[in-house]
Amino acid sequence: MRVTISAKLKLRHSPEQKAMLDAVSLAYRDALNFASKEAFKLDKTSSAPKIHKAVYETLRERFGLGAQLACTVERQVAATYKTQWTKLGQNLSARERGFTKRRYKGLDSAPKFVSRTLEYQHGRDYSWKKDGRVSVSTLDGRLVLEFDGYAKHLAYIAQGCETGAAKLYYQKSKKQYFLIVALNLDLPDPQPTDHKNVVGVDVGQRYHFVATDKDGQSLFEKGAAVRQRKDQFARTRKSLQRKGTRSTTRRLVAVGSRERRFVADRNHVLSKALLTRFPGSIFGLEDLTNIRERTEGRGDPKASKKAKRAKRRRSQWSFAELQTSLAYKAPLHGSLAVRVDANYTSQACYRCGHASKGNRPGAGLEFVCEVCGHRGHADRVASVNIGLRTLLVRQDWMSTGALSMRPDVSDVEVKAARLSRYAELRWNPDTNPRL
Repeated sequence: MRVTISAKLKLRHSPEQKAMLDAVSLAYRDALNFASKEAFKLDKTSSAPKIHKAVYETLRERFGLGAQLACTVERQVAATYKTQWTKLGQNLSARERGFTKRRYKGLDSAPKFVSRTLEYQHGRDYSWKKDGRVSVSTLDGRLVLEFDGYAKHLAYIAQGCETGAAKLYYQKSKKQYFLIVALNLDLPDPQPTDHKNVVGVDVGQRYHFVATDKDGQSLFEKGAAVRQRKDQFARTRKSLQRKGTRSTTRRLVAVGSRERRFVADRNHVLSKALLTRFPGSIFGLEDLTNIRERTEGRGDPKASKKAKRAKRRRSQWSFAELQTSLAYKAPLHGSLAVRVDANYTSQACYRCGHASKGNRPGAGLEFVCEVCGHRGHADRVASVNIGLRTLLVRQDWMSTGALSMRPDVSDVEVKAARLSRYAELRWNPDTNPRL
């Protein structure tokens, strides 16, 4: 099993070396914007060969980029346009289904690149030296630098770990360059017998997550404190936006960066808490693709402040980052993360199987089954249902020898068959002698 992780290396550069890195990073950014405008003129093409024919010679002569960096610029611009076309298609589909009235404007003008970040290819633009240094390309040839980083990441590099592409990243606040390197680790292939515990993880806003294992042990993580902190960031942004001066604009950028770092750190802590609390487990995560389009509905310009605040909180809900962080770290801790269908997880009773909106009176946190009368915390009920579906994935894995759960399959009949199997699942703690 191959796992790719990112190592952030702090480059030790002198003022003269920093000037060389400044030159190549700024030239790369200017080249991206030039190629983006040319691609826009070519009917907003996402074809790398077409962009190559139009801009390659100019990238080499005007911007002084090497052959590999010029090709990387073309591929990056092509990928950006491909992403924009994909988002446009998703927007058109959402508008047809009535999920939104907003028109996607990403292709109204050529995408603009602002960040001073460039991509290096291993063996071509950067390479490792035997004395523990790294060699990177600049406009004036190679630059050999020392670096610092996380001890485990440095150990992987020293052991000759396979490395992929790297990004040269400039942190403006510290006036410091970092090299973000992809490390490819070869881990033993996971086996179902290696993961005897199954944990269902329900993510939300009032509770960041509620996790329940097969023995009924639950872990709750409240989100009130984080929500208050985000509201504080929102009030700060609103106050700065009202002033509209150049200094407040700079301050807005700093506040936005601080909020992103706060959210990323929080998701890192939460994912690590789950992996520490339930080691060696299979974690079941809900497939929440397009959840906002399905739940937010159309915007109302006359909505109350309370409704607007609720919508803002939903838009800031970073469930995807939390799930990605958990899935990213799980193999490194001897665990595994799989996705399961999210349909009716908080509305279905795991005792009798009855699923209805009426099981959630007032759409609150209390769950009361209309049929059997079972009561409980709605988020915990959802986590148990997710755990049951994950247990079914593990059983199929043991019987077939292949982990083939695909919740994003678009075939209606296939998904209906899975939901039918879910309706037959039951969970009763009375059958477990440990409880």
